[in-house]
Amino acid sequence: MKAITMRATALATAGVALALTPALARESTTPAQTPAPAAAQGDEAIRLATATVARMTIAEKLPQLLNVAPAIPRLRIPAYNWWTESLHGALGARNTTNFPEPIGLAASFDAPLVHDVAGAISTEVRGLHTLARETGRVGRIGNGLDTWSPNINIFRDPRWGRGQETYGEDPFLTATMGVAFVRGMQGPNPDRPQVIATPKHFAVHSGPEGTRHEANVFVSPHDLEDTYLPAFRAAIVDGRAGSVMCAYNRIDGQPACASDLLLKEHLRGAWGFTGYVVSDCDAVKDIADNHKYAPDSATAVAAALRTGVDSECNNASTADTAGLETRYREALDRGLISEGDVDQALIRLFAARYRNGDLPGLAGAPAAIPTGAIGSPAHRALALAAAERSMVLLKNDGVLPLRSGVKVAVVGPLGDATRVLRGNYSSGLSGPPVSVLEGLRTTLGASQVTLVPFGESMTDGDRVPTSALRTPDGKPGVLARYYNPATPLPALFAPGTREKTIAAVRYQAKPVVTRIEPDVGDRNLDLARVADVHRTVFTGFLVPPATGRYRVGLSGSGGTLELDGRIVSDRTKARWNDLPGMTTIELTAGKRYPFTVTGGGGDLVWKRVSATPDADLKRAAAAADVLVAVVGLTSDLEAEETGVTMPGFSGGDKTTLDLPADQLAMLDQARATGKPIVLVAMNGSPINLAWAKDHAAAVLEAWYPGEAGGLAAANILTGRTNPSGRLPLTFYRSVADLPPFGDYAMTGRTYRYFKGTPVYPFGHGLSYTRFAFAPLTVTPAPGGAETGLSVATRITNSGERSGEEVAQLYLDFPDAPGVPRVALRGFQRVALRPGEAKDVRFDLSPRDLSAVTPDGRRMVMAGRYRVTVGASQPGTGVPGQSAAFTARQSAELPK
Repeated sequence: MKAITMRATALATAGVALALTPALARESTTPAQTPAPAAAQGDEAIRLATATVARMTIAEKLPQLLNVAPAIPRLRIPAYNWWTESLHGALGARNTTNFPEPIGLAASFDAPLVHDVAGAISTEVRGLHTLARETGRVGRIGNGLDTWSPNINIFRDPRWGRGQETYGEDPFLTATMGVAFVRGMQGPNPDRPQVIATPKHFAVHSGPEGTRHEANVFVSPHDLEDTYLPAFRAAIVDGRAGSVMCAYNRIDGQPACASDLLLKEHLRGAWGFTGYVVSDCDAVKDIADNHKYAPDSATAVAAALRTGVDSECNNASTADTAGLETRYREALDRGLISEGDVDQALIRLFAARYRNGDLPGLAGAPAAIPTGAIGSPAHRALALAAAERSMVLLKNDGVLPLRSGVKVAVVGPLGDATRVLRGNYSSGLSGPPVSVLEGLRTTLGASQVTLVPFGESMTDGDRVPTSALRTPDGKPGVLARYYNPATPLPALFAPGTREKTIAAVRYQAKPVVTRIEPDVGDRNLDLARVADVHRTVFTGFLVPPATGRYRVGLSGSGGTLELDGRIVSDRTKARWNDLPGMTTIELTAGKRYPFTVTGGGGDLVWKRVSATPDADLKRAAAAADVLVAVVGLTSDLEAEETGVTMPGFSGGDKTTLDLPADQLAMLDQARATGKPIVLVAMNGSPINLAWAKDHAAAVLEAWYPGEAGGLAAANILTGRTNPSGRLPLTFYRSVADLPPFGDYAMTGRTYRYFKGTPVYPFGHGLSYTRFAFAPLTVTPAPGGAETGLSVATRITNSGERSGEEVAQLYLDFPDAPGVPRVALRGFQRVALRPGEAKDVRFDLSPRDLSAVTPDGRRMVMAGRYRVTVGASQPGTGVPGQSAAFTARQSAELPK
């Protein structure tokens, strides 16, 4: 950890001034004439952008460098906000489709599926953009035609809370999935993208969350080229992503958003990137405030702009805060940047807005997509298919698939949970979620499935559904009143004044909008008449479906919940990502409990719990044939930079791989009943499943599977769907098996360099059928194996069920310093009926065959290789075949 907190040498003011070209003279009253850059030749979008920027005054230009880009009425340029999130589903004002977390999509080992998922998300993002235009809410977060996705950082350590956002620990798998996502999001023509993809966080960024704003990561040239850069190179060179987000931390002393190595040498140099770079939110601010790399904010923005950052996300700008552009004005006045530097960034940004159709005038730009495309039936069906393909059957002693007529008791804290399905970076307005309990009742019959409520230690709650809510006059849902300020607030606030100003706001006595909402949540984003700063009051009745003990409260921040005459949740001082504030209450089925929720942007949540969970479990087990234990974590516990500190978790990261103690105790009690246990795990990172491997009859890894996750799990458990997912991560036993979290060296990490025995290895996954692989045929290219080769085999379904095998190709390299133990270099899904066989062929390029030297050179190394194609990595005892080949000479490849 010591290395990660070392400070870089401060960048002296004089040094910056010498390194940067002088600014132009004081602002002219007429727009500057900006010559088109050399890259503009033949590019109509660049020509349009250059002409647009040339018409702007410097006062109009500088605010455009922020993620909240204000309108320029004089030029008929609408406002635009570059902050749009759609990691595994669009976040916006309508019921968008919630797909599995990316770590689950990675487990599908299905790049065409990821492409289709990204395409569906892209359609919904464009639908939200249309909605914003129809309702007069352009320029707000979530309404743009770019997206800050995918996250293609390498999940190098299972403690990282944001690993769930990634495609796992392997550079090849991550690169392949990242390219598929970028192409699906942007569409068939990256010069006219449907939605601009933004791979993040460039680069070498994977925790700890608590030190990300000041961390100085030291990484060897070998690990940089071998592990941390391949996915970004693929997303840019092969996927042609239109944007990149730079990370918070430093790399070898330089902040990522001012890194010559990353932004100049690799991104715009070796990879030829011509798109725009956006900073992570407050990453430019960190350059001075936390990294101490620059002496002040003007020097910080100058360092970022001159290194290649075109758009700065600043968290203050989530509230349209004014004055942030003054740092750029100061940098101009001090000669740290020139107006030409500003113009270069703006030309890239405006070219992007022409390309994606936000600004008119470019032939062939994408057309608007109607709002009816959001949450379409086809997208809902895709979410179910993606969830089914993402789930990994880790163990099966014959208890699965569950037979017809079996009696099941669902135990554990997540059996009836719906919030956990969504994962992080997800919308509470996604389609109706299906829990595992509901899924099993759908597939087996409601009378066959019993729920055993968990104890009061559960920290999560689910959004109270419409079925349990009534308006004051008895209609389904809640009555929502939206109030605007009595005196209009300024459109922009001076820095540091927003919270104090809003705290003193008095609101109108009469609501500007009154309507029935299906539930309590932030649904005002489609209301043009509602001001950005407003007060919301929800009133109605809570009507529980069953008598019992409940945990009831609010998620999010800023609101209060009064239930049955008393305040039961006060979130006025909570952070947006704190755990829900919940109170235990006894409720009676069918009784109407009056409630009022005032303010806040969170949800009304609840959780059925038990005062006697041990006795309940014993009683339910006695009447059941099988116990389905749904256990795991939540994306509130493993998350992005939270304030949560509790046993096993700190600031968003994990401190242990073990399940929470109350869940382990419940599993021991379940085992004591003698009934077979089917364990379903929901989590976004590797957890220690040694107990389950030793004691459960079956283990299904479900991840955070999205809105259809519970039905997908039930379909697999009952045999309606044959499981086909594979682990994109190594499941270790303990953090004691790993190097320190803050150490970015890859020695001892991931399946490529870990020498221990994992609980479950990368690539592992079972099926309800059996597959056999024929001997390999290896055919070198005419120039020799070092110039490429093909590997072919034949796969046969030798079982009695239809299923899909994931054929995985691994290379074992010549003995040389720095080469991995083994490395994935290809994978294909193959669907086969019983007795059916199909030929499979892998074509490997020189880059696929390459490894990295200790000094960071990517080489096809001369020597003897071994290639294996099978159901998982070699040495794990699964079906597969191997063959050897020889590369006669070495060849160095470009960065």
